[in-house]
Amino acid sequence: MTSLEPRLTELAHGGGCGCKLAPSVLQRLLANQPAMQPFSQLLVGNEMADDAAVWQVDDHTCIIATTDFFMPVVDDPLDFGRIAATNAISDIYAMGGKPILALAILGMPINKLSPETIGKILEGGASICAQAGIPVAGGHSIDSVEPIYGLAVIGICRPEQVRRNSGAKPGDALILTKGLGVGIYSSAFKKTALPRACYEEMIASTTLLNRIGSELAADPHVHALTDVTGFGILGHGLEMARASGLTVSLSLANIPFLSQAETLAREGFITGASERNWASYGGEVKLPDGMADWQRLLLADPQTSGGLLVACDAASADSLLKTIRDAGYPLASIVGYTQPGPVQVEVRA
Repeated sequence: MTSLEPRLTELAHGGGCGCKLAPSVLQRLLANQPAMQPFSQLLVGNEMADDAAVWQVDDHTCIIATTDFFMPVVDDPLDFGRIAATNAISDIYAMGGKPILALAILGMPINKLSPETIGKILEGGASICAQAGIPVAGGHSIDSVEPIYGLAVIGICRPEQVRRNSGAKPGDALILTKGLGVGIYSSAFKKTALPRACYEEMIASTTLLNRIGSELAADPHVHALTDVTGFGILGHGLEMARASGLTVSLSLANIPFLSQAETLAREGFITGASERNWASYGGEVKLPDGMADWQRLLLADPQTSGGLLVACDAASADSLLKTIRDAGYPLASIVGYTQPGPVQVEVRA
């Protein structure tokens, strides 16, 4: 960015996956959408809030399609492009697939940002696509009031490797592959209160591709996958609970966080999206007595380019956790389990 340009985050009313509509609003918008039954090859649509659509082409091949875009969560245009691309590609991995190509989605206030800055955003996205081994094969751009960038991504997988959020079974262990706290960090960043080391930690997490999802989907002991993004671990855990018809039980002591997330949350660096998330689904979450507000809102914290939530056979959890950590996800942890019971998320101290 040139010295005369505004900060990217100053041009946006929200940032990253914190821009997502609240879960309750999204449910109302989708309530009257037409049913998908006439399309027998559509294995996954929007009926269970899965991460991407899946279309079965033949006995051996499924096409996975998704799109994701948002406003800046950071000011560096290269980093913004990298984060947005990593986040968009994650939906393919969360369904158990491998990405094959992407299309860019770009909306920019061209009277406020230079072509060089906008080009850096595109360059960042393309660099992540190159890491994923896919081309940016085209896209679409508009002149918009706020800066917006993301991708539409196409992937493939075998039918038996599709992993939905509805496949969790009672007694499954739950593994989270990345630490929480991106929304807290981004809130501190916008207020120029995030230490440089924490910024680098946030970038490392949000640009880490969830490619482990493709490997996990090939393991029959892995029953369900979803990525933890804008609705926080409570919201995406609740989506898994609803889709699978069970209780998701989380252990607060075992949930991994970015190094300063709890400290910054105590200091009040909470996003508005955390409050909206809780207002949408708090009635279906059971918390331990005496939990502080900052802890509750940290669990509702929107994660931009967050990790995967994995439901797997409990006997295989330790082995799978080692596989995940060895693949480059050092904060991956077993965070809870599923159990028969009411559709809810239960948090244990």
